[in-house]
Amino acid sequence: MLQVLACGVVVFPGLFFVFRRVLPSIFKQWTDADVVLVSERLVSSIHAIMATTAGVIVVSACSGNVMTDRYWLATYFVIWYGVPYMTYDIYAMYLSHYYRFRVKGHEEYKEHSLTTINSFVRREFLLVLHHIALLTILLPVTLFFRKDQGDYFIGCLFLTELSTPFVSLGKILIQLGLQDCWVHKANGGMVLLSFFLCRIALFPYMYWVYGRHYGIPVYGVPFHLTLSVNLGNLCILAPQVYWFVLLCRKGWRLYQRQRRSTAATGSQDSSPLPPPSPSSLTDNQPKGDH
Repeated sequence: MLQVLACGVVVFPGLFFVFRRVLPSIFKQWTDADVVLVSERLVSSIHAIMATTAGVIVVSACSGNVMTDRYWLATYFVIWYGVPYMTYDIYAMYLSHYYRFRVKGHEEYKEHSLTTINSFVRREFLLVLHHIALLTILLPVTLFFRKDQGDYFIGCLFLTELSTPFVSLGKILIQLGLQDCWVHKANGGMVLLSFFLCRIALFPYMYWVYGRHYGIPVYGVPFHLTLSVNLGNLCILAPQVYWFVLLCRKGWRLYQRQRRSTAATGSQDSSPLPPPSPSSLTDNQPKGDH
């Protein structure tokens, strides 16, 4: 009974339900879209912390022999929490998409339909594909095709979730109107750093560890692995690289915007005040309709 209650099938939808009920009572001005977005981000952060913790435990327990050392959490976390979360998250992302467009007044979003689902899949195709790939690749590999080997590398894959709490915190800070505070700026740096280390650099690291175990150079590892393993890693890595590029572009745009704003403010402060124009002298007068 305790296993059923602790299972991700209950935990993640249950937390999502609780957040959707509690947040409106705290932030009364929030729309349904705001509540669903923040609820989704909070649950994502909780799952990410759980996955990262599990990853650290598995990697630490299997660091002696990266191929044959076993730890039960490598398999059971995927079954009890990984798969339920990925399934739930597709639904949560759809709800976030639905309420975002419903609040904007789109006629077709007055109720759920195949049209709204199709629109969600088209707009969030890469995210949906990423989740489905994890469900169809990570689950079978973890349960059936590893031949009881490689728990260490499954633990490494859990560590990819380390960046998620920082990404979610950025969204929540924007929702709270704190995008100009130093916390949001520091968090942006942590997003880029954690995303690069744990979602991109992690894959070359795993190839290096594998090569060190067998005494082969890292560039020879892809030829030592099966095609299915290389393709599986590529399917997971490719969207990470794409998202990282998007994050870098967004960060650069924000930096440029802030620098222009600072320069404009500085030039206004250093220049002498212009003499008042005739129109400015009458700014407080009521204006007629044109």
